[in-house]
Amino acid sequence: MAGSFFIFNPTTMKEATMNRELLEKPFGPEQIKQREGNFGKKLDYIEGSSVIQRLNDSFEAKWSFEIVEHKILDTDEVVVLGKLAAGDIVKTQFGSSKITKARETGNMISLADDLKAAGTDALKKCATLFGVGLHLYKSSGKASSHGQSDNENKSNNNFKRGNNNGGDNGNGNNRISAKQHKYITNLSLERGISKSKLNQHCLEAYAVAVDYLTMTDASSLIENLLSQN
Repeated sequence: MAGSFFIFNPTTMKEATMNRELLEKPFGPEQIKQREGNFGKKLDYIEGSSVIQRLNDSFEAKWSFEIVEHKILDTDEVVVLGKLAAGDIVKTQFGSSKITKARETGNMISLADDLKAAGTDALKKCATLFGVGLHLYKSSGKASSHGQSDNENKSNNNFKRGNNNGGDNGNGNNRISAKQHKYITNLSLERGISKSKLNQHCLEAYAVAVDYLTMTDASSLIENLLSQN
């Protein structure tokens, strides 16, 4: 289901100026939060309001964000494709959120809130491509998965690329090989990790779903899975 429905700060974008030093400035300890991640690991994160404030300060509020497309998956999660623009620079990334359901009935509580959460997730991931909060990923050795070029980001605009299934390693983008993909799938099944949980971990650790990992990040994920008892 397509359509832009979530927009921040629409302005005359060509007038935007970038303060790169401020964009990449590390957040203070009081702004860094922690939560439980997959595989029992603690994850550092920055709240959406802090990211919005950093973008406002860095671009003098002359930036925009929109949800290009969104999907409700049968894995009880929502996935969105977000686009962050400032001046002539555009970054796109995926964001996701689990669908919150009532324990007693199993009914969705508020799909709108789940979509907003996925939108905020996409915004924060787009912002990392400008350098916002990138130091958090550098400290965990995952910065390379966020340092995509503009050309690579443009390719993200095809939201239906999931038909690729990650099996084609001849596209020149160093994407996960078919052999790595199959091995990761088998390891996950052996450890009782669902595809949904695996994708959520990849989104948190590498900013993309498992099908779109680089070969380097796929190797890292395999090592992670092998270390799980």
